[in-house]
Amino acid sequence: MSVTPRRRIRRAALLGAVCALAVTGAGLTGCSSEDPDAGTNGLGKLSADKIQAKAGTAAQAARTVRLHGSVEAAGSTYTLDMRLKADGGTGSVAAEGTTFGLLRVGEQLFLKADAGFWSHDGGDAKAADKLAGKYVKVPQSDPVYKKFSGFTDKDVLLGGLLTLHGTVKTDGRHEQAGVRTVRITGDDGAGGSLDVSLEGTPYPLRLVRAGSAGTIGFSDWNKDFALEQPAKDDTLDYGKQLPSS
Repeated sequence: MSVTPRRRIRRAALLGAVCALAVTGAGLTGCSSEDPDAGTNGLGKLSADKIQAKAGTAAQAARTVRLHGSVEAAGSTYTLDMRLKADGGTGSVAAEGTTFGLLRVGEQLFLKADAGFWSHDGGDAKAADKLAGKYVKVPQSDPVYKKFSGFTDKDVLLGGLLTLHGTVKTDGRHEQAGVRTVRITGDDGAGGSLDVSLEGTPYPLRLVRAGSAGTIGFSDWNKDFALEQPAKDDTLDYGKQLPSS
């Protein structure tokens, strides 16, 4: 048996003895046998505003994070699975029936997809075959760069996502992937909800966006991953602008 379970058993036994004495000696009832904040980081005792602030600070200070889930933006639904760090990110995005990979290293953004993606909406079939399966360098002046580079930017994504609208309140204790959490909501859930870890660093673990505009999970906080430019043989520089499709 580890030290932690033994301590919990001793603490529970001591608390039970205190309760028994209280009931016997003073006729008191309702003595709780379990402290809901035992073994937590204490976040559950704070106000909703302070919980939100601590979660935001922890997220911004983290070196890396994985985001996975769906986001609705500009009339489209994007399904994300991205790993992010300060100087870039890598992962996949699915939208409108197509899936493509994104990789950004510094200022260099690459997009990788199959021929079906590149020939979508009547694109050039020959060009699509040439681009398929390659890391295509996206020019910074191209609208695609401006549209998708944000999906690889840790600060931009977290800054935009970790926002609840309206009056922020606490909404009880919950659990995400086996980790105890405290939930905060905006306008009783209409403005979104955020589950924050009660164990260790108060990282955000799950976000339900306002207006049912998607649900995002956060994991792998501070777990490093490789972020390198693709090999030259796997890279194509399309030129000044990608196909409009």
